[in-house]
Amino acid sequence: MMDWSKCSAVESVPGKVSGAWVFTKTRVPVSALFGNLAAGATVEEFLDLFEGVEEWQVNAVLEQVVTDLDAKVKIANPV
Repeated sequence: MMDWSKCSAVESVPGKVSGAWVFTKTRVPVSALFGNLAAGATVEEFLDLFEGVEEWQVNAVLEQVVTDLDAKVKIANPV
């Protein structure tokens, strides 16, 4: 499971979208990004669809995922 608390581009606020992780200062769930990318949308299309989400936030979320995955690979395959 991702530790989104390390990513400044997102927040989880009790009572805001049921406490789901959302892009900071929006009500757009982080899961919406991945759902749209999986459906074939580009980052630019996602940004057009979800007003208030900024490109730096999407980049920070994607970088956090890569960092987390890299850490998990290192744990699973120590050198």
